[in-house]
Amino acid sequence: MRNFLIFLLAIACWHCSPSHSPSGTENVTIIRDKFGVPHVFGKTDADAVFGVIYAQCEDDFNRVETNYINAMGRMAEVEGEGRLISDLRMRLFIDTTKAAAIYKESPAWMKKLLDAFADGANQYLKDYPATKPRLITEFKPWMPLMFSEGSIGGDIETISLKGLADFYDPNNGTAFAEPVGGEWGKEPTGSNGFALAPSKSASGNALLLINPHTSFYFRPEVHMVSEEGLNAYGAVTWGQFFVYQGFNEHNGWMHTSSSADAIDEYEETIVKKDGDLFYRYGGELRPLPGEKILLAYKNGEGMATREYTVYRTHHGPVIANRNGKWISISLMQEPLMALTQSYSRTKTSTYEEFNKTMELKTNSSNNTVYADDQGNIAYYHGNFIPVRDPQFDWSRPVDGSNPATDWKGLHTVEQSVHELNPANGWIQNCNSTPFTVSGDESPKAFDYPTYMAPDFENFRGLHAVRVLKDSSQFTLDKLIAAAYDSYLPAFERLVPAVVASYEKAKPANPDLKEPVQVLKEWDYRFSEGSVATALAIYWAQDLGRMVSDKISRRDGGDLAVIDYMANKTTDKEKLEALYNAVSVLQADFGTWKTPWGEINRFQRTTGDIVQPFDDAKPSLPIAYTSSRWGALAAFGSRPYPGTVKWYGTRGNSFVAVVEFGKKVKAKSVLAGGNSGDPTSPHFTDQAEMYRKGEFKDVLFYREDIEKQAERTYHPGK
Repeated sequence: MRNFLIFLLAIACWHCSPSHSPSGTENVTIIRDKFGVPHVFGKTDADAVFGVIYAQCEDDFNRVETNYINAMGRMAEVEGEGRLISDLRMRLFIDTTKAAAIYKESPAWMKKLLDAFADGANQYLKDYPATKPRLITEFKPWMPLMFSEGSIGGDIETISLKGLADFYDPNNGTAFAEPVGGEWGKEPTGSNGFALAPSKSASGNALLLINPHTSFYFRPEVHMVSEEGLNAYGAVTWGQFFVYQGFNEHNGWMHTSSSADAIDEYEETIVKKDGDLFYRYGGELRPLPGEKILLAYKNGEGMATREYTVYRTHHGPVIANRNGKWISISLMQEPLMALTQSYSRTKTSTYEEFNKTMELKTNSSNNTVYADDQGNIAYYHGNFIPVRDPQFDWSRPVDGSNPATDWKGLHTVEQSVHELNPANGWIQNCNSTPFTVSGDESPKAFDYPTYMAPDFENFRGLHAVRVLKDSSQFTLDKLIAAAYDSYLPAFERLVPAVVASYEKAKPANPDLKEPVQVLKEWDYRFSEGSVATALAIYWAQDLGRMVSDKISRRDGGDLAVIDYMANKTTDKEKLEALYNAVSVLQADFGTWKTPWGEINRFQRTTGDIVQPFDDAKPSLPIAYTSSRWGALAAFGSRPYPGTVKWYGTRGNSFVAVVEFGKKVKAKSVLAGGNSGDPTSPHFTDQAEMYRKGEFKDVLFYREDIEKQAERTYHPGK
């Protein structure tokens, strides 16, 4: 362990200088390229951190601040009583006092980075007095320790707000509504990652696809460079100081959301004795004292407070009462180690170094796809995997009174599901099972306990295997083409079923004859001009809503749901859904023969975090569809109040392809643009490229950056 920590220190603080001076902004140079991407050059890593936070604040201070307000559990102070329960959820796990204490105990190299974070954000507030924060008027160096998880839905946010409210605040009055259409109405989340070995590429170099499916403006594009060995490019979650999904001169990393079991719930047996609460554990009763948490919230023009009494067992905080059992939860709570891993990986140079950062085991909600300039490709399924007794069903709450259900440490990376350099030369993960990650060369399920990989296959996973397995001689452009392949494999199963139902119908509805023929002749590929794409999606959406109370993704994922729709629904249900689709299209657009691109739109008119949409305002046609149907290029869209057109909010966001040769080559595109300011030329300057699947060349080397520099400056100067 001692040697391992020395190794990490060497990576993270290579040639570290003694200190970072917040006033020394002359050591920080920001070069904005023609797309507004900030290339931050610093003498030290701390300088680069200072600059990248400063640049993020320039681009979208609202998102930076909001992420920290949320992480600190203080959203109710700016948005009112309705956010109290989400604040309570955050504060069950970490608060500012704990974060400040962790900061004080942090190693010197990390303190420099944390100090630089605060200095950079505060320098921005000094330089831009017109910016009026909603809450945070001074950033503190401990704040990143409350926001060390870079994914779109961290572990804490998986906890049900309704369960928390029912337990701790039953009179709260806030409605925690399910999406329209229940689970079926919720857009699938996730990402795609591909890695190709030299044997599959035209150049003989390894290639990597970075394709997160997040809300569109969740991460901007940045470049961080220092004289201490940092040179990382990619997507950064607003307010964080490490490249979350990206690459350096030698390797690259892509994270996809994982279903590897990193969280457990425990049914606690509560005993009341002499007025005090206890919980049963083995043959003993353990005290269960209450802990007070005081939350402030906006109340009209003023502020009010509400006090909660919360409970914790040794498993973790109590989060619900189900069937008379209090439910506690265990999850990863190592903020300093998580931040160390997140930052250190960006400075690794080899597979061996990267693998050692994975041994910190704090990337709890993600899988990782990897490639490097030595020709290695690798896959890690999850990272934080507790060792458990396999006799229990860990997909459900387990008996907290039984000591046998306690975690028994963590699995090593070697013990976890992983893949290195498969013989067929390719790796893919699309939030799908790891047991198809490399086709026939994939890890085998029988080698691992079920809780390590309960993930289902999905249509994106099937699609990815299809585009990778029989192709070779990949270039960056060919990899882009694979990532944007327009086939929708779910409709291979769905469309023949509705065609068969129509052909069996006696008498057949003449109004459906032409729509059925359109579907029958469809090649299952999306395009802006495709009438069949629109008709198929409207029909399948309606059929899915019909059966949403009969089948769930929990019963086998999207494949099980689609198979149920195709094979278990009646002919009448299929045809009724098709009739409904035709009727809605006719009513909303004047004809059911409406091309998909006239319906499915990209619109960005404000810098609001929750975007408004308006059919009367300009928008762009988009060919891509929901990933539910197997679209690799995902675009999660739906109609909104007052609209008949569908507007996208999530899916393809930052997309990059990278080639690791003697010099790294990369291309990228970002939804909309890098700035959150509607008056900026970089608010929508990539929107047309995004629509067409066209990528810009990434400027990685300083001589290339300076040739296309739009602005070069020092913060505060």
